[in-house]
Amino acid sequence: MWMPEFIIPFCCIAGSLLPIMPIHKASLPHDYAIKPVPFTDVKLTDQFWKPRIDRMYTVTLPHELDELRITGRDRNFELAALALQTHVDTAHFCTQYPFDDTDLYKVIEGISYALMIRPDPLLKRRMDSLIDLIAAAQEPDGYLYTARTINPLHPHEWSGLQRWENVEKLSHELYNCGHLYQAAAANYIATGDKKLLDVVIKNANLLCHTFGWGKLEKYPGHPEVELGLVSLYRVTGDPRYLQLAKFFLDVRGPGGSTYEQAQQKVVDQRKAVGHAVRAGYLYSAMADVSALTGDTAYVHADHYIWQDIVSTQLYVTGGVGATSNGEAFGEPYELPNLTAYNETCASIANVYFNYRMFLTDADAAYYDVLERTLYNALLSGLSLKGDEFFYPNPLASMGQYSRSPWFGCSCCPTNLARFIPTVGGYFYATRGNDIYVNLYGANQATIHLPEQVVHLHEQTDYPWSGKIRIEVQPEKNEMFAIRLRIPGWARNEPVPSDLYTFTNLSSKTWSIEINGKMIHPSLENGYAVIKRNWQKGDEIVLNLPMEVRTIAANPQVKADIGKIALQRGPLVYCLEWPDNPDHHVLNLIIDPHQHFESHFEANLLNGVEVIQGRAQSARRELDGKIQTTEVHFTAIPYYAWANRGPGEMTVWMAADAHSVQPLPAPTIAYTSTIRASRFSRSLIALHDQILPTHSNDHSVMYFHWWPEKDTTVWVEYDFKQPYTISSSKVYWYDDHPQGGCSVPDSWELYYQQQGKWLPVENLTPYETRKDTLNVVKFKPVHTSALRMVIRLNKQYATGIYEWEVE
Repeated sequence: MWMPEFIIPFCCIAGSLLPIMPIHKASLPHDYAIKPVPFTDVKLTDQFWKPRIDRMYTVTLPHELDELRITGRDRNFELAALALQTHVDTAHFCTQYPFDDTDLYKVIEGISYALMIRPDPLLKRRMDSLIDLIAAAQEPDGYLYTARTINPLHPHEWSGLQRWENVEKLSHELYNCGHLYQAAAANYIATGDKKLLDVVIKNANLLCHTFGWGKLEKYPGHPEVELGLVSLYRVTGDPRYLQLAKFFLDVRGPGGSTYEQAQQKVVDQRKAVGHAVRAGYLYSAMADVSALTGDTAYVHADHYIWQDIVSTQLYVTGGVGATSNGEAFGEPYELPNLTAYNETCASIANVYFNYRMFLTDADAAYYDVLERTLYNALLSGLSLKGDEFFYPNPLASMGQYSRSPWFGCSCCPTNLARFIPTVGGYFYATRGNDIYVNLYGANQATIHLPEQVVHLHEQTDYPWSGKIRIEVQPEKNEMFAIRLRIPGWARNEPVPSDLYTFTNLSSKTWSIEINGKMIHPSLENGYAVIKRNWQKGDEIVLNLPMEVRTIAANPQVKADIGKIALQRGPLVYCLEWPDNPDHHVLNLIIDPHQHFESHFEANLLNGVEVIQGRAQSARRELDGKIQTTEVHFTAIPYYAWANRGPGEMTVWMAADAHSVQPLPAPTIAYTSTIRASRFSRSLIALHDQILPTHSNDHSVMYFHWWPEKDTTVWVEYDFKQPYTISSSKVYWYDDHPQGGCSVPDSWELYYQQQGKWLPVENLTPYETRKDTLNVVKFKPVHTSALRMVIRLNKQYATGIYEWEVE
């Protein structure tokens, strides 16, 4: 029987290895070859990451604690505890999703990490009150799932009538457990308090009793419990938890859904498929179990999957999960921009996956992807103030996207809250007497080697500057190696594949000095290896070229043909409306061969380096011709967009007239005001003059009424002035049966006359064909407004790409 006092010296939490002072000495029989330097040993002093971590204490975590209360997430635990105490179970789950419990768990985890950096009595008190709620909501045998406990006879509709009945699909019972375990491990390490850990051990023992070969042989539909069990194994040393994590991997597939990565045994999988967050958590767990059991079959599969992602599925921002249909990976090279999903949680999962692959192989290629994701797709999910968030992170906007302080499904804000405090843990790692320097930023680090302690003091303005000074202070003068990662972008390789290439090769190269003397170290797996007898006060100066680079995508990425992206250092840039002529950017043509200027703007977006150059502004005329005028453009780091309100944005910029999206011609539709029975910023799609290639084209913006069905809806144009009109065209959006939209049952047009809506006298039928414009002609009417009234299908909503009026 495991005793709580028995602890393992290191605990893997989320992405970092955290130190624990062992009461009894113990070592794991297997583990990663590379040992991370925990974030508690890396004091960030920079002006990029440190302010974001500071805002966790003052803004983000307090804000999210308030949202837990306002939205009723903590109330669910109160109701569950009340049902257990009174044996009265007539209440109802008061939030939207059965996984809403995890928002408490992730906030507790984030606060726990924050407390490891510095104390905050108020945050700790609020965290402890949440832990009390959680403990009170646990059933006697350890089961903890408020969506059922509140009212067992009428649980959440996703939960199933019996425990674990729907665990492979919608219940998220095991997913909830995983986040609970990670929160408890972090909390115990941070505080030494076992209250939440005791809750978790009771719950995990229930899982061990319930699941396994010859028991309940089911896998979790949403992977996460595997990572939680690994964390619990590292804290407790109880091998049952590692064995159960392995079981949940082994029982998955074949014959299941690709959405849950259950189409094959995990060791046989070679492609990234399905829900991108689930995938990232699963692939990370495979690496963990491989490292801790010594069974290399899991990480062998991971190598193939990783190569598939970086070769065909990775956005230039490092985001993954191209499509909103299932929040999933798309087909190879399917990387749309305007409708890119790139869930923030998927970026966090991508960091976890690449981190573990580095711990396995010690190859800088994994950190090239990790850094790209970290500085771009992931960081985009958090506003500069720290209290608004993105769920999807598109690479283009026509004004339909804006940040939100919270979501009905709010996994992304709480995931950021547990990730950002641990950023320092990704900077360094060790293997024997080798120190790996993986990320750059001003910091003071304490690094433990087998025979001594080395202090590193790094000074730099990275990511704005490529000059990095590292003062080495070993406690003993002796031989060891420092391995400096030379980023792929500094070696003319934006990613470790041919998915993206630089079109302007750097005229400069990286360089290293030791105590003022230039050296030429060997490059091994992307690391400059400096092995010498280090003495106190030795100084390394690394210079990385920070020129503005232009990027082209592989021609198989159809969405990016004829376009370029801009990168400087690790940062991908975008054009955003406030900085550019007439507040439009999608209509700009950028000459990739020009000389780009960059400079630091201290008062813009908390201080950013901007890129500036020349562009052609394109506009379509009524006769169809495109007119251009010369303008100047300003680009900002992608992570900083949408902090000044909604508007146009693009990462991929047209490099020629064939690829540009000109400003629409001033047609009747384009100059009209749009109203509808359901408001959405995506209403602007109706008159953007961009037609899809088919009715399920996710590279083009559309407006929809989902989840409405079996009802009547409407949309109307209020004209700029009265016109005589006689025809109209509509292109329907239809993604059924996989999605929730279909062409409608019927539609009609009404025109406004003396304040009344009258039907037009149509001369041709109202058609509802997919994959084409549906044209209706009617007797001419003189009016100032036109309304489309739509009857929805009994089972589906509908949507519209384009609505033209003539």
